[in-house]
Amino acid sequence: MKQCRITLFVKELSVRIRKELIREGSFQITATIILCLSMAFFVVILGIFINDHVRKFIVSEEFYLPQLTKFSPLSPWSPYSQFLCNTSLFSSPTSPPLNSSTSNGALRDLIAPKELWHSMSDKELMWRASMVPYLVDYPFDRTSKVAFMFLSRGRLPLASFWEKFFKGHAGLYSIYLHTSPEYHNEMPESSVFYKRRIPSKPVDWGKATMVDAERRLLANALLDFSNERFVLLSETCIPLFNFTTIYNYLINSNHSFVSSFDDPRHIGRGRYNKQMWPTVTLPDWRKGSQWFEVHRNLAVEIVSDVTYYPIFKEHCRPPCYMDEHYLATLVNKLRPEMNSNRSITWVDWSRGGSHPTKFVRKDVTEAFLNQARYGLNCSYNRGLSSICFLFARKFHPSTLEPLLRIAPSLLGFDP
Repeated sequence: MKQCRITLFVKELSVRIRKELIREGSFQITATIILCLSMAFFVVILGIFINDHVRKFIVSEEFYLPQLTKFSPLSPWSPYSQFLCNTSLFSSPTSPPLNSSTSNGALRDLIAPKELWHSMSDKELMWRASMVPYLVDYPFDRTSKVAFMFLSRGRLPLASFWEKFFKGHAGLYSIYLHTSPEYHNEMPESSVFYKRRIPSKPVDWGKATMVDAERRLLANALLDFSNERFVLLSETCIPLFNFTTIYNYLINSNHSFVSSFDDPRHIGRGRYNKQMWPTVTLPDWRKGSQWFEVHRNLAVEIVSDVTYYPIFKEHCRPPCYMDEHYLATLVNKLRPEMNSNRSITWVDWSRGGSHPTKFVRKDVTEAFLNQARYGLNCSYNRGLSSICFLFARKFHPSTLEPLLRIAPSLLGFDP
């Protein structure tokens, strides 16, 4: 009897053990299935991620790289623009030199656009022009150039005089024309002004559109990485010296030439708008001539300004004239140490009024031009110079004939 009880006990224990094993095995199987499903899901997600990025990389390599052979406007939101800045244009010192004709051709299109006409908006243009290489050494033979930026309503009545000025100095200058959008006449193909117009917009005297045009000229000129100095001129301006003298004066200067001074009168401080505070304070406020010359570094800061420009555009309106105050104040705020605080464009305000004297045919003599050329002494690279003005305005179209007659002996132009 006792033996039977022991047998029953052993059987019941065996059954219970088998049930526990079955229950535990089921749990382990369930856990294993869940783990496998999780790993499978992770692998699928990882595969999609890798496939997507590999496809983007392949597409970018196949589609974008061939475009280097042709310059085209870049959108500020394009990832390709960052790719350009970090690779092709600013390659590391360990990269092989760009000696092949294909590479040089692609690089030339990037550092100096062949065609000035483009479809970029002003916002895209300013963004594109604000690009600055981190590497000091350029991956090409760079000869510093002076950018001559003409702000004109239409034709250049003194173009023949300027043609003689530029003759024989190709490769040391660039020319940019901002004209009225309605002006469509093109200069002869033999002219240095041929196809040098940039996409332009209407300009109103004394309004923000004047500064917009100046910034537009600067931005287009900055697209050429060889441009080192930038001078703003009008259709009534003339050079007071030959090209070599002006080129050396600008290229060798340690400063930019932006007229900037504190004018306590009502036509100076009296134009300050308190609504500009605190971004622009009254002690910051400056006045100056519209006609400037700047170094490349300062030009980049001007087109990159998104802090002060909107304030001026909103609060500097007639009788506050933005072209007389914006740049003078901006340079004083950002880089006063880079500026000479004087203009290199001579004008005559002796007759008074809101505009300088306009000179006509009978005014142009050697004595008159020498007065503008050597009438003052000024500072230049911490020394004194008898050459203070390189350009002069305002010259009526009737002055062209006497200017051409005097130029060979006085300015050293070719007859």
